[in-house]
Amino acid sequence: IVDLEKGISSVPLDRVQIQQVLSNLIRNGMEAMEGVSGDKMIKVAARRVEWELQIEVNDSGPGIQDLDRIFQPFFTTKNSGMGMGLAICRSIVESHGGKLWAENNEPRGARVVFTLPTEMKASLP
Repeated sequence: IVDLEKGISSVPLDRVQIQQVLSNLIRNGMEAMEGVSGDKMIKVAARRVEWELQIEVNDSGPGIQDLDRIFQPFFTTKNSGMGMGLAICRSIVESHGGKLWAENNEPRGARVVFTLPTEMKASLP
């Protein structure tokens, strides 16, 4: 499911890097739902919140056990993971002046959210 708020203006960003972030978050959600029976859903939503664009990826998987550790380099919950994907995602988002975090949904699933400023801030010398 894709839920885009109407009238969102363009945001200055590196398209390739933000595409990498989105594809990693969506892939993580899909992998999390592999062992779940019943309905499976990935929802990507984008909306403006004050001076930021907020993008969230929701899944209907089991949720995240180690919320405080998942963004640490080399920490993984996957058998074949390297533990770099979310750390790289956070680095990319922060290099754009945004934030990235995760939380669990009720009754199940995870929500990973990142923000991007709607205007680039001038670099300080």
